[in-house]
Amino acid sequence: MKTDNLVINFLGDSITQGCGTSGPDKIFHAVLAKELGIKANNYGVSGTRIARQTTGCEDFLEYFQKRAERMDKNADVVVVFGGTNDFGHGTAPFGCFKSTTVDSFYGAMHNLCKYLIAEYAGKPIIFMTPLHRKNELDSRGDGSKPYGSHVLKDYVDVIKEVCEYYSLPVLDLYATSGIQPNHEVICEKFCPDGLHPNDEGHKIIAARLKGFLQSL
Repeated sequence: MKTDNLVINFLGDSITQGCGTSGPDKIFHAVLAKELGIKANNYGVSGTRIARQTTGCEDFLEYFQKRAERMDKNADVVVVFGGTNDFGHGTAPFGCFKSTTVDSFYGAMHNLCKYLIAEYAGKPIIFMTPLHRKNELDSRGDGSKPYGSHVLKDYVDVIKEVCEYYSLPVLDLYATSGIQPNHEVICEKFCPDGLHPNDEGHKIIAARLKGFLQSL
């Protein structure tokens, strides 16, 4: 894909918003904008999740698809980067592949994909999987979820499975970013709080996404 002058919508959570960086020019999509000459529309909102939640008025309204409705419809590309908050503190059920409502993670993924395909027909729609995080193997996420819930990798797998069904490309950062904060050296250098990449971590995401875009 030729990237000159493309307008790209970035729909995400705190990482897309820029938490963990030293400034807006250090966010991965701002780095891409500088390197590739794209216009990056930042639709990242901290704490938001792909699935509509069962508690909390603000979360209920601001799940990913709801915010996608306010994005620039003339954009050339859409990049979706979420799921870590669904794992960390989401109250929506996990669901199954046949789930159809936005009130489960599976169903919300189906609905988000269908909405984006309808609104951006014929344009690239790219999903990026969550990065590794410190508590990724704790089935209670950040501690507020009931025992027996799913670990982060389960959410990663749903994103890949649903996107495969709709034939949407996925950049698997969980598998290929090189950012694993459970390794002390990596955590200190790229992801000090165990969740949000710093400036150096965002450079890695930008480099991975740059290569991915250019390969399409």
